[in-house]
Amino acid sequence: MAAGGLTVLDGTHLRSLNLSLPELNAAVTGAQLLEIANSKVSTSLFGLSLPENIKASAVSCVIAGSGVDDVTFQKQELAGEKASKVLSDYISAIADQLKDYPLVVSILDGSTLKLFLEDEDDYAMLAENLFTDLDIEDKGKICKSEIRNALLHMGVEMGIPPFSEFPLLNDILKKHGAEGEEELGQAQFAELLQPILQETADALAEKNVVVIQNIEVVNGSKLRKFLADEKQFNNVIHRVLEEKKNGKDDLGKRELIRSFLEKHGKDLGLPPVESNEAVILLYGSVFPEVESKESVAQVDDGFREYVKDILEKFAEQLEANPVYCELDN
Repeated sequence: MAAGGLTVLDGTHLRSLNLSLPELNAAVTGAQLLEIANSKVSTSLFGLSLPENIKASAVSCVIAGSGVDDVTFQKQELAGEKASKVLSDYISAIADQLKDYPLVVSILDGSTLKLFLEDEDDYAMLAENLFTDLDIEDKGKICKSEIRNALLHMGVEMGIPPFSEFPLLNDILKKHGAEGEEELGQAQFAELLQPILQETADALAEKNVVVIQNIEVVNGSKLRKFLADEKQFNNVIHRVLEEKKNGKDDLGKRELIRSFLEKHGKDLGLPPVESNEAVILLYGSVFPEVESKESVAQVDDGFREYVKDILEKFAEQLEANPVYCELDN
């Protein structure tokens, strides 16, 4: 799933994987099987290596109820149907996690850089802006070594991967002599930067780099899990009613619920209300839908269903139009 230049990995790719194990001629250890599984997952997800917490959680799901711990599982020998089932369960567990907590990634394939390079005016403006940002002292000159900072300034949004994810950048800079204290004017800077960007674009076209973005996708999945948990749901009803007792009795039921969700909704699977305009629009679309049912909430027996109706409307809206929120650093 793609959105605004970003790609959302929500487990869909993994559910269509071929989970056969024709490459196995003998028993393998749990660790070897996980290596095979992670390779299949990575290939399906554009070469991305998943964060360790996702893989560890998937292992926990696989061994749950088996009576073995992680260390024992990794040493355990598996073959035939047992190995195939573990492989299937592990990849399904990862897909389930990505459904609940999708990863947002940028796939850097050189295309963004090529757009800048193919248009002379766009490239000239890019080089001028970078030079101005780097010329802190306004001398009209910067060191050759500032080319590295120019790439950092461009970053993932302009198609440059982090050096840690794409160490070839160091070799490209060295090859083009973008090191040392020799000073460059704006025209010289632009002239040196251009082949560096071109070679970087070519290298990325040959081998894409996938970068995980610091963005959370709120798609209603967590909220639906909350609604299915009777104990958690009843606890929230209790908390809302407690707020009513503690000085908010003057609010109508609808306003009381909205106030509670704006403060605590993130715990239930709603996006933080201060995130962006999309969240304001989300609240604005849900509450008018349930406004006509306020009279139902005047009786305690109806209050619980009223809250549930509101949260189900949120889940429907988020499933149809997920909200993207910047994660706290």
